[in-house]
Amino acid sequence: MIAEHSIGKFDYIIVGAGTAGCVLANRLSADPAKRVLLLEAGGRDDYIWVHIPVGYLYTMNNPRTDWCLRTEPEPGLNGRAINYPRGKVLGGCSAINGMIYMRGQARDYDHWRQLGNAGWSWDDVLPYFRRSEDFAHGADELHGAGGEWRVEDTRLRWEILDAFRAAAAECGIPNTDDFNRGNNEGFGYFQVNQKNGIRWTTAKAFLTPVMNRRNLAIVTHAQVRRVLFAGRRAVGVEFAEHGWPRSATAAGEVILAAGAVASPQLLQISGVGPASLLAEHSIPVVHDLAGVGENLQDHLQLRLIFKVSNTRTLNERANNWLGKAGMALEYGLFRRGPLTMAPSQLGGFAKSDAGRETPNLEYHVQPLSLDRFGEPLHPFPAFTASVCNLRPESRGHIRIKSPDPTAAPAIRPNYLAQEADRRVAVDAIKLTRRIAAASAMQPFEPEEFKPGAVVASDADLARAAGDIGTTIFHPVGTCKMGQDKMAVVDDRLRVRGLERLRVIDASIMPTITSGNTNSPAVMIAEKGADMIREDAR
Repeated sequence: MIAEHSIGKFDYIIVGAGTAGCVLANRLSADPAKRVLLLEAGGRDDYIWVHIPVGYLYTMNNPRTDWCLRTEPEPGLNGRAINYPRGKVLGGCSAINGMIYMRGQARDYDHWRQLGNAGWSWDDVLPYFRRSEDFAHGADELHGAGGEWRVEDTRLRWEILDAFRAAAAECGIPNTDDFNRGNNEGFGYFQVNQKNGIRWTTAKAFLTPVMNRRNLAIVTHAQVRRVLFAGRRAVGVEFAEHGWPRSATAAGEVILAAGAVASPQLLQISGVGPASLLAEHSIPVVHDLAGVGENLQDHLQLRLIFKVSNTRTLNERANNWLGKAGMALEYGLFRRGPLTMAPSQLGGFAKSDAGRETPNLEYHVQPLSLDRFGEPLHPFPAFTASVCNLRPESRGHIRIKSPDPTAAPAIRPNYLAQEADRRVAVDAIKLTRRIAAASAMQPFEPEEFKPGAVVASDADLARAAGDIGTTIFHPVGTCKMGQDKMAVVDDRLRVRGLERLRVIDASIMPTITSGNTNSPAVMIAEKGADMIREDAR
């Protein structure tokens, strides 16, 4: 039943103006005959640090731009609860993330197809990556140009990063200049979603150019309280705009694009999810769907820190006023220098052991060090070699703790729960140490600061992984696509057992991609928009 405070009827209601939601709003409103409503619980992207690339240091754990979520205490992290950043502005996580343009490996998508998801192989999804891409080096058979999603090279290099790349080559890991051609093995500088030294969010790319379309309504500070159903058909949403009750009717479809945390949370609050969980919170069951909120996967980064000598890192420049002034001037005049930095400039993909068919480790190497994002850089010169297991076997969940949509759910990634993941973590630390010990690094006298060279045995290294591990901000899978009993959506992203309701964001991934997950979410939205249009014919 739609309340009297309805703002009207729309063909499509999109919940969430993050990475996927901005793409969907653009594509679905391209038909002037379709009315589209885009609801964003956060605010406008008018904070200066959203636009300056190094601003991730000031947007994460900032309640203006981040929901400031935390996990439950994690046994695999030795009882620690950690911050779990999620974007709280137009553009969502693309407004606060590392800006790295990464698709993953061809095998990731071929595996999705092998799981029974028709139309999701590498050959199927590649045209969607190319469609939205604006690659600085121009189009070829694997890259697109002229699209909305700008991809450029990083705008500065660091001596210590060049040395680490050379050291990796000494250890048998080749150099590469493009991680997005199907097999991303090697070390090289990341390509980033920036335009002329400015962060390029999905809001800038997809939403700003179409904001004046008469058939597109965008409402910020709109916290969706529940999806409304007539039987098993989604017919609208209730939401609060700046705290005031509102509702909207969907003549066509309701589309959840709120991300891997909020999309399953909203389904559960709306009565779609495991019946036992809903009963705990006295929520009437619309549809008993066991997989909602399950299958949480994330990349756990192990942040190894090395002190260095005889070179400069960002730590020294950022910790004095003269250095800060110089960086500001360089950015203001030329859009260059450290303020253009993504969190990681140098990347690498490697195998934790020779038996792997394709790389299962990703490196993010940074000319800086800090205890955690949002805290000051260390006062000594150092670099961080962050390494993550790309294909973790551990699975966690998102489950509501209250029927109140403003209450954070329980986030349990279940890191390092599987022995195989602990083995990869140990091997990853050992490989990182071998790279740091290679001859190319020796002029800089690397000294391991964390976890520390005294940590030596496999058992101690596994425990140390729990001490230094943290999210690299890639949660996926909590509304997974598939055919099995734990699947939430089918291969056309329709919620199984319900009508006119889809989930289109990173939560639909059955297995996590082998790399950063933001641009795969753009692809998912591109493909999802096509499916909606096709099914409406």
